[in-house]
Amino acid sequence: MQTIANTVARADTGPFAELQRSIARVVKGKDDAIQLALIALLARGHLLVEDVPGVGKTTLAQALARSFHCSFQRIQFTSDLLPGDVIGVSVYNPATQDFEFKPGPIFANVIVADEINRTTPKTQSALLEAMSESQVTVDNHTHPLAKPFMVLATQNPIEHHGTYPLPESQLDRFLMRIRMGYPSRSSEKEIIRNHSGAAIQEIAPTIDAADVVAAQESVARVKCDDSLLDYTLEIVERTRQSEHLTLGVSPRGAVMLHRAAQARAFLEGRDYCLPDDFKRLIVHVFAHRLVVSSRYVSTQKRSEQAEAILREIIDSTRVPV
Repeated sequence: MQTIANTVARADTGPFAELQRSIARVVKGKDDAIQLALIALLARGHLLVEDVPGVGKTTLAQALARSFHCSFQRIQFTSDLLPGDVIGVSVYNPATQDFEFKPGPIFANVIVADEINRTTPKTQSALLEAMSESQVTVDNHTHPLAKPFMVLATQNPIEHHGTYPLPESQLDRFLMRIRMGYPSRSSEKEIIRNHSGAAIQEIAPTIDAADVVAAQESVARVKCDDSLLDYTLEIVERTRQSEHLTLGVSPRGAVMLHRAAQARAFLEGRDYCLPDDFKRLIVHVFAHRLVVSSRYVSTQKRSEQAEAILREIIDSTRVPV
């Protein structure tokens, strides 16, 4: 059995580096977004990709899913989608005179929840147990989900007609929220020149699902000094005490940052965390968990204002050496 040191030593130049290059061949000029998606996968987390239409949100999700050998399902969330359409239903079988469970699309390794904010809160809540505990309960029977299991959800923050904003309890289940942003001019020229609808289908899997699970277990053993945990808790505490925020970071958020920092260290080829692993991920992991006080709402979007407040807290908090 290989050691954590051997596993990490391979991570920077091995299968995950190849997986990152495979996705980059389709998602042009978005290396940071690709790395964050891989961090979420290795940290056993879920990813919310929020941005305007047409910048590659769904392409990133599909490219990640197709880059390793796994089961993959894409769910288009709409206002008439029901919980049973996601998790499955029990159907009566006359031959056995009993009810049989028919699994829904949630029973896959990677789920692309496209435009998750276009479905009703009832259907959104069907994902809560799956995202928290990797299982679903139907008719008092618990069904475990596949490993690895990851939800990549997309949403458009601009179009609000016919949408249902995700509640705080749902947002808290996502390890990170990221934005794609517009590509650079050179990247966009390459997209225009080489655009092909077959690009996603041409991605060849580079690793097996079992290798991803083994890597996730290795990530959990990446060492982290107590000073980095104290740094995390200092920022968490300041979000809870800030007069600008009515809701600070939850304990789950602190755990998620720790796991994400371990995953980043693993991708960088280390078996220990550095302060930079935490500092670079704080906004992505914490910002969507914050609620800005109505007394301090400005002309900025609330999500952008929450990020600005969080950055002020980060800049005024001493980073451990």
